[in-house]
Amino acid sequence: MSARVIGLHVHGRKGAPVRPVSEVSGRVGGGIVGDSHAGRTRRAVLVVDRSTLDAHGLRPGDLREQITVDGLPDVTALPPETLLRVGGLTLRVNGPCEPCTRIGGLLGVEDVEAFRRSLVGRRGAVCTVVAAAAQARIGDAVQVLAEVAPAP
Repeated sequence: MSARVIGLHVHGRKGAPVRPVSEVSGRVGGGIVGDSHAGRTRRAVLVVDRSTLDAHGLRPGDLREQITVDGLPDVTALPPETLLRVGGLTLRVNGPCEPCTRIGGLLGVEDVEAFRRSLVGRRGAVCTVVAAAAQARIGDAVQVLAEVAPAP
């Protein structure tokens, strides 16, 4: 099975709920246009695989990710500098998203620390847009273009 985009979300401002959208444009050197993380350079875009959501009884966007994919369960483990093509966007993986207790609080989880621990190694990859030839849309293919080993 090839990986596909199953959810796209933007935060209008920090702390605001995510809003589902059907397509997004990328800001080269940053994140998703219209998202509160668009101007960031390292933690600009969070990509999460559906398997993490399913394992926790969550829906796309619940982990405040901008891009939810299906078919890339090891996205969190991709090495830094790996390139991903998501529709018309090319993303560079900067590393794994380290889970925090804040997300459990936003979701109303009873034991936020246990929830945080359950996401270790599964919270997704933080990325930066490095090319934006076109938009990314729900249903678009997701490809690992190049896995570059981190420098020693």
